[in-house]
Amino acid sequence: MKISPAIKGIITAALMTGIILLIYNMGKNADTRLQYAVYGIYALGIVWTLVAFRQTAAYTGTFGNLFSQGFRCFIVVTLIMALFYGIFNYSHPEFAEESSKIYKEQLLSEKNGSKTPDEIEEATRSYKKGYNMAVVYGSIFGYLIIGVAVTAAISVFLIKRKE
Repeated sequence: MKISPAIKGIITAALMTGIILLIYNMGKNADTRLQYAVYGIYALGIVWTLVAFRQTAAYTGTFGNLFSQGFRCFIVVTLIMALFYGIFNYSHPEFAEESSKIYKEQLLSEKNGSKTPDEIEEATRSYKKGYNMAVVYGSIFGYLIIGVAVTAAISVFLIKRKE
């Protein structure tokens, strides 16, 4: 049975969200290194897509041919993960609250004292208001960069390996 790169992306994203939810449910007892498992699954999903495509008749042996298949996988993962982070953080406003408190403490601890208390309060409110959007933007950018890097590296490796 042939599974399309988009479906492989959906499967990969489902596994990634499962690991994230597992880490979240473990709470403070979770080992922070478990977060790297999410990136490992992401990379393995892309590798799965590329290796499986390499074994088909449609494979031409070109970088672009392989990269386009990896792109179809990682773009789906990126979109699903951005949606997941948006919904997850929206449903947990305490994340924005906690992060804005840390940001406020950083502003208060600055040595130069260039901001007034009112400016610090306004900066903290703005930070909290934009928190969810910043998390989503960061996830999109991060997953795209990782997806491009893994896809390009594995594509080159698979092409060179054939020679």
